Amino acid sequence: MASLRLLLRSGKNAVSAVLRREFHGTPPAAVQVTVRDALNQALDEEMERDERVFLLGEEVAQYDGAYKVSRGLWKKYGDKRIMDTPITEMGFAGIAVGAAMAGLRPICEFMTFNFSMQAIDQVINSAAKTYYMSAGLQPVPIVFRGPNGSSAGVAAQHSQCFAAWYGHCPGLKVVSPWNAEDARGLLKSAIRDDNPVVFLENELMYGVPFEMSEESQSKDFLIPIGKAKIERQGSHVTLVSHSRMVGLCLDAAVVLAKEGIECEVINMRSIRPMDTEAIETSVMKTNHLITIEGGWPHFGVGSEILAEIMEGPAFNFLDAPAVRVTGVDIPMPYAKILEDNSIPQIKDIIYTVKKTLNV
Repeated sequence: MASLRLLLRSGKNAVSAVLRREFHGTPPAAVQVTVRDALNQALDEEMERDERVFLLGEEVAQYDGAYKVSRGLWKKYGDKRIMDTPITEMGFAGIAVGAAMAGLRPICEFMTFNFSMQAIDQVINSAAKTYYMSAGLQPVPIVFRGPNGSSAGVAAQHSQCFAAWYGHCPGLKVVSPWNAEDARGLLKSAIRDDNPVVFLENELMYGVPFEMSEESQSKDFLIPIGKAKIERQGSHVTLVSHSRMVGLCLDAAVVLAKEGIECEVINMRSIRPMDTEAIETSVMKTNHLITIEGGWPHFGVGSEILAEIMEGPAFNFLDAPAVRVTGVDIPMPYAKILEDNSIPQIKDIIYTVKKTLNV
């Protein structure tokens, strides 16, 4: 009997060992991570990696950030690396630029990019132009980050998209992430970049969870600035967008697929430099182009994309005029029904696709 128990025990142990090997040999499944947590992870890992990195802005320390993006970082890194500032964007943006010139790598958080207008002289004249004006002797490695574009119920002074504003200026890199993978990989690349980077987040996306692969959870995971991503393959029309509008394009594409219309959806990720080649390649395949953005129509991101396509080799492949879906050309209203009609909705994208394809 004792020998039988020993045999059974050894057999059980062998099976357990096999199961353990199989368990540990299986790659972990993708996990759900919110955009907020992806940004928090990127900040934490880059501060841990490089002691020159620090964060400053309004309420980023003891309050854990207005949107909780910096949650837990003040307790971990202390006052010297997570700094609460007075409500003076011109002042703390200037401090951050000076710190970057002195060899540190600051991350300057604006509670919203609408407030960056208070500091736009520091962003453009001090940060963006110094490397050129010093003949390459003085880099300014700084990240300006915070929520950009429309939120909900915050009216005209808190709802502007600054992608075209900052994308207009040489000397800056401008990125606009959509999902958690974008946020994590692009923020890590921005912090490591030796140029000033404007990092445009979206308040409505902070709490949205996305699946993240094992690769994107690595501390070494980076997304190169200047490279777009095809989020959905298609053959009939190319939809190009950035930030929150990428999700709307994917939702519209699902609806249109049921009617036999296959949309190729491109997530720009980077506004400047723009991945024009990716857009051209897609247009040469689909022969139709629509840009979608939450910003105003005049001199916008979509305008630049259409101009570059018209001036480049993809123009001859278009079977219909390239068109834009944009925010309405008015300051953002406060009333919800007016707000909803001031920014692109899924129905607007579907209508424009059908009109472009003449179906």
